Amino acid sequence: MNWISGNWPDRFKCLVNHAGIFDLRAMAYETEELWFDQWDNGGPWTTRSDAEKWNPVNHVAKWKTPTLVIHGERDYRIPYSQSLAAFTALQQQGAESKLLVFPDENHWVLKPKNSIQWHQTVFDWVGKHLKAK
Repeated sequence: MNWISGNWPDRFKCLVNHAGIFDLRAMAYETEELWFDQWDNGGPWTTRSDAEKWNPVNHVAKWKTPTLVIHGERDYRIPYSQSLAAFTALQQQGAESKLLVFPDENHWVLKPKNSIQWHQTVFDWVGKHLKAK
């Protein structure tokens, strides 16, 4: 979603960013799940020939789409600091945004009560932005 927000800022009425990557470089050094990062992106950060080309953080200046940001604090694949950074960037850009953090969830929201909150928050966000005027 962070890539979409910076490269197609006028395409969508709103976005839902669940555990999205904000900065590929920081992600490469922060994650405990190196396999995912290196497999998905072609090896260690220092060996990627065009890594910055695909880094969402380089397109933050164009962010304006209303975005709901969701993350679990126990996500070791994509550290929740990536979502905190995305939310901060949205706020600094003046984009409508909301942050939902689950302290007791990982990459997936699995606990029933949290799942209900996740779904209700997403449905409310999308409904708010897609209602016919």
